[in-house]
Amino acid sequence: MSTTTPSPSLRWAPLTAEQVADLLAPSDARWWLSGGAALDRWLGSPIRERENVDVSTIPSDLGALVEALPPAYSAWVPDGDGYMPIADAAEDADLQPVLIRDDAAEAWVLRVNVEDGGAKAWMYRRDARLQLPWDRVVLDIDGIPTGAPEVQLLWKCFSPRPEDDADKEAVVPKLSDEARQWWEQQLLRIHPHSSWTIPVRSPMFPARASWNRPQR
Repeated sequence: MSTTTPSPSLRWAPLTAEQVADLLAPSDARWWLSGGAALDRWLGSPIRERENVDVSTIPSDLGALVEALPPAYSAWVPDGDGYMPIADAAEDADLQPVLIRDDAAEAWVLRVNVEDGGAKAWMYRRDARLQLPWDRVVLDIDGIPTGAPEVQLLWKCFSPRPEDDADKEAVVPKLSDEARQWWEQQLLRIHPHSSWTIPVRSPMFPARASWNRPQR
């Protein structure tokens, strides 16, 4: 593992889903494609060009996932305006995302997000009331664990960017009725001030802009 501190402007050379699976295969850690990578795989084609690729894991499995990386890869976490080796982070620090670097290529190849959960259930990091069994949150798509699309959209709805809007517009029409209903219910319950709630609240009559202002 390299100890040369990467520049904050280090380029990205994101792995494909299949390359991610090969890279993480030696680990017994729980992991799954998340974010845009999960949405693209679920749809079967890319929605848009993505700068990076994400996977998620849980706190108890992060160490095993990192330790199983081949010697040519190193793991880094945010440190102010830069990065430090994950091994140098305090044991109780909540430093994420973890960035995986291909040291020979001098490029980031994978971003690892740490989500909450245990042996039997996943827990939404932003609201512990939301807990689901793992087979509801992570789907097996052609042998690669992939985050369920409605769960990925819940993550994205907190403060959506234009690119998140593009993801939503591509995915929501493809959701099953059950998945879409679940997503809309959680959106209104947990993130009622998201701009995405406007058509959900009133499809025929857009909501007032004030509904999207954060509570004080």
